Amino acid sequence: MLPRRQHELPPTAGLPLRLSDLRPGAPTLAADIAAQLGTPPLQLECSGTACLLIALITLSELQPARRRVVAPAFTCPLVAIAVHQAGLELQLCDLRPDHYDMDPAALRAVCDEHTLAIIPTHLAGRVADVEDALAVARLVGAYVIEDAAQALGARHHGVSVGMGGDVSFFSLAAGKGLSIYEGGLLLAREPALRKQLAHTSARIVPRSVIRECQRSIELLGYAALYRPGGLQLAYGRPLRRALRRGDPVTAVGDDFPLTIPLHRVGRWRQAVGTHAATRLPDFDVQRGVLAQRRLPRLRGIDGVRVMQDPADARGAWPFFLLLLPDPQRRDAALTELWSSGHGVSRLFIHALPDYAYLGGLVPTPDVPHARDFASRSLTISNSPWMNDADFEAICGVLETVLR
Repeated sequence: MLPRRQHELPPTAGLPLRLSDLRPGAPTLAADIAAQLGTPPLQLECSGTACLLIALITLSELQPARRRVVAPAFTCPLVAIAVHQAGLELQLCDLRPDHYDMDPAALRAVCDEHTLAIIPTHLAGRVADVEDALAVARLVGAYVIEDAAQALGARHHGVSVGMGGDVSFFSLAAGKGLSIYEGGLLLAREPALRKQLAHTSARIVPRSVIRECQRSIELLGYAALYRPGGLQLAYGRPLRRALRRGDPVTAVGDDFPLTIPLHRVGRWRQAVGTHAATRLPDFDVQRGVLAQRRLPRLRGIDGVRVMQDPADARGAWPFFLLLLPDPQRRDAALTELWSSGHGVSRLFIHALPDYAYLGGLVPTPDVPHARDFASRSLTISNSPWMNDADFEAICGVLETVLR
């Protein structure tokens, strides 16, 4: 087994906070990120999932006869929870074989006059086929909500992801590039829809001093511990405890409460994000350069398929998303790597129908490609804290497993 690394690497390449970021300042985070991305005004919410919930409620009020929301069968469980909390019906779409995107034929089969929205997902920072989702949505009269939670900074046709759909959202959760521990940015291209999204937020999102104090304390902890020395305590030990219990859902963080908390983001956390955001463009460039330097080594391992972007896209690189030839060898690689501290993990443990705690919220169609993707995928951190020796050790394990 690969010896455990003395200092823990994070599973994603998040932007570390500095002491100077914690000072008070102007709460202009949403405006500053919109200026960086070149988008219309962004709406700041307490999480990416809160953004999705607000979008779903708004769109359902615009088209109350439509109740179905189509999402990939392999995505974050929070998507299913948001659809349920909005009082809507989730419709799952299987993936393309060996790919993160929704299968075009399957997408057309599940969309009809009852479809409210389709959610193409920029999974792991890779750029999804939003144009196909738009084509299907226009045929049936539905909306498109781009899930760009993991893709802040990604671009398609030279513009930010999120500009293709009717609505989109980004996450500012821990480890998601820029973070205020929990937060989200909501985007709509059309001014009238932006106004309606803001109206929904004003109506349903309360102020909560207690919740915001909790998030502020968590942000301070994140600022202190999101570095190789602190991650051993905050991430590594809980991970290994869960793996020893045989609980991969908890290990990867897929165990979410069934109600999405809503509250206003306070001025101080906004200011922290505002300060840190000045470093985000350079950090994204560095992540991209590092990824391009390491991609050829991964692609050169026989049996490894690395998820990449379409030719006209430039994704974000929080981590590498890999498919191995079969579940047995994927599991053998994880046995060596997951608890070693080298930043190797899984994205989501199951396809959505296979989470026991989501029973009753999620339909159970046959989604073989999504289940196959879940059983053969793993992730490798693109953190700048991973040195070349760490990366080579990971590649060596993969080569041994796949030999």
